[in-house]
Amino acid sequence: MARLELPALYAILDPEQTAGRSLDTTLAEILAGGARWLQLRVKSLAPAAFFELALRVRSRTAAQNCKLIINDRVDIALACGADGVHLGQEDLPLAAGRKLLGDKVIGISTHDLAQAREAELGGADYIGFGPMFGTATKDTGYAARGVNMLQEIRAAVKIPIVAIGGITEQNVHQVWQAGADSAAIISDILRADDIAEKVSRITRGQQMRQQQA
Repeated sequence: MARLELPALYAILDPEQTAGRSLDTTLAEILAGGARWLQLRVKSLAPAAFFELALRVRSRTAAQNCKLIINDRVDIALACGADGVHLGQEDLPLAAGRKLLGDKVIGISTHDLAQAREAELGGADYIGFGPMFGTATKDTGYAARGVNMLQEIRAAVKIPIVAIGGITEQNVHQVWQAGADSAAIISDILRADDIAEKVSRITRGQQMRQQQA
């Protein structure tokens, strides 16, 4: 199976983090900025409302050739036609998710070397790793991991790594340099004055780094 190709930016849309903007406006700006992967993270909606939201987001991401990943919920991912799901350590086990999703994308949250190796051996398409620098958007129960541990994870696994947790436009280059294939950025994007420009700048920044390498 071919290695999954991830863009430098892994955008996350969380209705609770949109700084007073409507979710539709926020999504439109993320897509206008050129995001090619988007995770929909919803923690507080009832399943029916989550499903209706996911359908709306799926329609708009598909129209812009943007992959959609649903956080936690395999059922919602299947029902809305998403490209895959992202599962945490306490969510549905990877093997069970694979039975349901087939060859759709499955990412697994990891916080240490053992979890990263287990996810790779279990057939995850990519891992999320963090929190990198600490985060105010999610209580993971883990201390900041830092770039040194990210480098250890990069040396240990071959599947793509999405770094997450406290990443901003100002420090994202550190996780790319340490071996992350992609960086998940939440509050720095969702609370930006100009979301589209923020997304575009981050994406352009990595493209420039690759051209200079």
